[in-house]
Amino acid sequence: MDLPPWAPTLSDGVVTLRAHRPDDVPAVVAACRDPQTVRWTTVPHPYEDRHGEQYVGTRREEWDGRRSLTFAVEDADGGYAGSIDLRPDGATPAAAEVGYAFAPGARGRGLASRALRLVCAWGFAEAGIEVVQWRAAAGNWPSRRVAWAAGFRVEGLVRGLLTVREDGADGWTTHRADAWVGSLRRGEPLTPTHAWLTPPVLADGTVRLRPHRQDDAARMVEACSDAATQAWLPDLPARYTEVNALAHLEEIRTHHADGVALYWAFTAPGRDTLAGEVGLFGLSPVGATHSVEIGYWTHPDSRRLGLTTAAVRLAVRHALLPQDVGGLGARRALVRAADGNVASRRVAEKAGLRPCGRDREVELLRDGRVCDLLRYDVVASEQTLDEEAVAG
Repeated sequence: MDLPPWAPTLSDGVVTLRAHRPDDVPAVVAACRDPQTVRWTTVPHPYEDRHGEQYVGTRREEWDGRRSLTFAVEDADGGYAGSIDLRPDGATPAAAEVGYAFAPGARGRGLASRALRLVCAWGFAEAGIEVVQWRAAAGNWPSRRVAWAAGFRVEGLVRGLLTVREDGADGWTTHRADAWVGSLRRGEPLTPTHAWLTPPVLADGTVRLRPHRQDDAARMVEACSDAATQAWLPDLPARYTEVNALAHLEEIRTHHADGVALYWAFTAPGRDTLAGEVGLFGLSPVGATHSVEIGYWTHPDSRRLGLTTAAVRLAVRHALLPQDVGGLGARRALVRAADGNVASRRVAEKAGLRPCGRDREVELLRDGRVCDLLRYDVVASEQTLDEEAVAG
């Protein structure tokens, strides 16, 4: 690599990448004491002033040895926002791993993804790098969103790849964690390769659809432990615990991040307690989706109140609304219900879907019976879809 002797200055007009300076030390120390930095990175803990002085003081040595091509990141006001670096593997052409850590006040402003685009573009053009690799502990959603926004593709999950910390009753403890891995190759766009879905809040006076929250887990355990839910959703664990509920919430976030499904918790008007869940599956992360499948379940104390039918109706509407007015632009919505699941079939029919077929003996129930699945669908041309958004 034919590199400058020290970090060049790079800018897009909003963020500036430059060499670290001695006066960055207090800001580095403050950023590295933040609980999120402690949790997701390997910075020393507790982080003392001497650690910040050592980090800043060794940046040039690391650069000269081509071990870490590190930049300090400034925001538009000249404030220290964080650091980002490329760590080349020494091959020609090189691969490099990227790492970044940002101060709490710099997060959520798009600064990290801007810095990532700048450093990758420079690495490809000036540092002989062919591919930049990214990894983060599973659950580090801010890091994943930064990488997604800069065009990285998440390509897999590696078990036990990294160490993370957790703050518990006995202080911080360290354990092995699964990690996401992704990459960006030279010549690929520095923009997202697919949609990252965010469920909008929808309401119609009968029901309200909102994104899930962590505190929904207790209600999920109650609903998914219910005998009827267990009978008709045989893939659920027989003993459904908080661990299962939290894993499902994490799965929801993954599906949203991959752009392949959209989930809501639904609630009664004037209440924010989870009454059930409705989801749209089979979405195309790139381009329009032609057909979506709808799934739903209801908490026992919220059945026979019309909430599920209203929730499915809103989900169908959102699926079939054109993309230019905030919907998904699908042409068809589908529900599949077990032949004996009268309640689920009634929901589909009352929500405006029509019987359209039967898949014979495809569902193995928990009690060993094999049943048919009945299909219900509706197409966009059969719906009156006003273009005014349903606001919650």
